[in-house]
Amino acid sequence: MAESDLKKKTARGLIWGGIGSGGMQLLNLAFGILLSRILSPGDYGMVGALTIFSAVAGIFTESGFTLAIVNRKEISQSDYSSVFWFNLAVGAGLYLALFFLAVPIADFYRTPEMVPLARFLFLSFFIGALGTAPSGYLLRNLKIRQRSQSLIIAVAVSGCAGIACALAGLAYWGIAVQTVTYSLVLTVLLWHYASVRPAFVFSRAAIADMLPFSIKQVTVALFNHFNNNFFAALLGRFYGMKTTGFYTQGNKWTAMGYSTLSGMINSVGQPVIRRTVEDRERLIRVFRKLLRFTAFISFPAILGLAIVARELIVITVTDKWLPAVAVMQILCIGGAFMPLTTLYGNLFNSIGRPSVYMWNTVAIGLVQTGAVLLTYPYGLTVMLSVYVAVNIVWLFIWQFFAHRSTGLRLRDVLADILPSLLATVAVLTATLVITRPITEIWLSLVSKILIAAILYTILMWALRSDILREAVRLLRQQKDKNDNV
Repeated sequence: MAESDLKKKTARGLIWGGIGSGGMQLLNLAFGILLSRILSPGDYGMVGALTIFSAVAGIFTESGFTLAIVNRKEISQSDYSSVFWFNLAVGAGLYLALFFLAVPIADFYRTPEMVPLARFLFLSFFIGALGTAPSGYLLRNLKIRQRSQSLIIAVAVSGCAGIACALAGLAYWGIAVQTVTYSLVLTVLLWHYASVRPAFVFSRAAIADMLPFSIKQVTVALFNHFNNNFFAALLGRFYGMKTTGFYTQGNKWTAMGYSTLSGMINSVGQPVIRRTVEDRERLIRVFRKLLRFTAFISFPAILGLAIVARELIVITVTDKWLPAVAVMQILCIGGAFMPLTTLYGNLFNSIGRPSVYMWNTVAIGLVQTGAVLLTYPYGLTVMLSVYVAVNIVWLFIWQFFAHRSTGLRLRDVLADILPSLLATVAVLTATLVITRPITEIWLSLVSKILIAAILYTILMWALRSDILREAVRLLRQQKDKNDNV
């Protein structure tokens, strides 16, 4: 693919990836607030207790084949069909196992009502397994707009279904209906947009060829899932449920921010990098461009989230959650670097080094868990600060392996990300000074966002940011197209 064509597809992919990730997060937030007002904590507890089973089953069912499809050098109709039938078989097997395990699961929680709920809820991962092949097809071919539209429509339809059930008095069944409906609508739309259809063929050789890569992706997903839940469990053990609640609230906002950006990067990072692996100079050039873009967006967005943490918490969930503000601010510092980690993961998967991605993910999880165990006696602030520091410092480990694999130099990476980081720190510091006299909470929120956005744009333009100038050119081209219609 020509450089100009790849650049255009990347730009469109990033825009639609951002729309898809951002739209999903906003809709989930809106539907979550509405459901929280209708349902009780007990209703959420019923579904939440089953989520770990469906989440782990979903990881095994997908089996990492979405990214395996993206990274396959050559792919055929037979490959897509083989992935479909493999995921169907694994999903059916896991669903049957959990169908019969629903009774002992309900007995463990001493809640007989969980049996029918579990058997219905577990359909979500089975249905989701059927969408692996078309999802991989859309990502591989950079059809990000279609994939993003599918995600947004699925969230909207399932959210409405969940609220309708909740209003009808179906309690926790509303959440279950929302979850299953999301999987069903998304899978149907993915197949609608994909230009492939499953045929009655199965290639054991194709699955065997993709399996080593997919197993590494499953390992990463399982380890991340364990690490995230283990951290929350440790907080509950060391500091009690109230402090854990403050952490959960603060982490929810931070995760929403960096997950949106990571989703946007994931939508184009791996397929774009994969197309440049044959030309090492072009690979480094494309990766550095993605680094600059990620830093340009991530630092002001997530660190900016930290300076409006108090306003967001008080406005949305009232001042009884004020202790969550400090948690959110610390996590935002680490969250600002998470999309960069995502990009490095895309790089290693694309150049055929998924083992580096897997072992780095496992290693950082172990180090962070060890850091938590060593620092918990010193309080939550110290523990979270060390946890975040490990995440930031580990970027140098990612870079070390990137240099060994591609020749990417540390000084080039620093030259790409430091301008955005330093500009963000300067702008946010100035914003806090300017808005300090403002006491009205809504005015404070709006003022901080507007002032920071204006100052950052002016400063990056003065620094001749190529990302900003390309974004302006893209917007002008889009406006010209609309004017000519």
